[in-house]
Amino acid sequence: MTLSPKMAAAVATILWGLTYIVTTEMLPQNPMFIAAVRAIGGGLPLLLLAREFPPRDWWGKIVVLGTLNSGLFFALLFIAAVRLPGGVAATFQALGPLFMVLLARPVLGAVPSSGKLAAVVLGALGVAMVVLKGDAGLDAIGVAAALGAAGSVALGSTFLHHWGRPASLIGLTAWQLIVAGVELSIVAVIFGDIPASLTGENAIGLIVMALVITALAFVLWFGAVQKAGPSAVAPLMLLTPLTAFALDAVFRGFVPTPIQSVGVAIVVASLLYAQHVDRRAFRVAHHDKPSMAQSAANQGK
Repeated sequence: MTLSPKMAAAVATILWGLTYIVTTEMLPQNPMFIAAVRAIGGGLPLLLLAREFPPRDWWGKIVVLGTLNSGLFFALLFIAAVRLPGGVAATFQALGPLFMVLLARPVLGAVPSSGKLAAVVLGALGVAMVVLKGDAGLDAIGVAAALGAAGSVALGSTFLHHWGRPASLIGLTAWQLIVAGVELSIVAVIFGDIPASLTGENAIGLIVMALVITALAFVLWFGAVQKAGPSAVAPLMLLTPLTAFALDAVFRGFVPTPIQSVGVAIVVASLLYAQHVDRRAFRVAHHDKPSMAQSAANQGK
């Protein structure tokens, strides 16, 4: 049975919501190691699916995009996942689209509308309520890592919008993950962030993280984006923090305080509002360049 674009996007975002509970319940507490395995284990299947090689003049851009969208993002994401309740960490991740509004002017030269800026302020208010008024034992390192992860992927997404892409989203994503995997492996070795041993549960968790939460989720998400368009499926990103909160409550007994719940609701409202105001503020980046395989072939002529 073929999934509709919105159903595929919903499945992908729900799978991303599993990241936090899988990290805390099944994986060793070595964030750099987990991030490296996720990047390489997710990138290789996507590369086999895409079968594309990047053109020479795109390698520098791929390194930058891979670092921001996967390398630095995954590293900070798993630090946050280890140190924060999953729902809280996922709520911060959902702020990525709002961070892109702030980056629009310096990177794209675009001036966000007042509605977009209002969404940013509303989202910041919601986060403040989650962090400052909760009793969930939130620590500064976890909060900084979660916000840094959201900022990193927002900057990477903004650069991708500005540069366009030379191939399919799956192919470009695969190479970004491979770059990130190499970077994260080096960092894990340098800092000794490698577990002394792995249990059977650890191995299963790593396989699920790499193949299901990364490779499968990305394929579903990008297929949905290509068929329905980003604006149609973007609101479904809100299923990620909602899934993480639900799993926290079921498996870890964490229930947000009333004020935290209001804060999360405000963040959700700000994201929905941002999707509906000033839809023409950002034009779709040009994607009519030759594919990676075509560019590589042209260079060989």
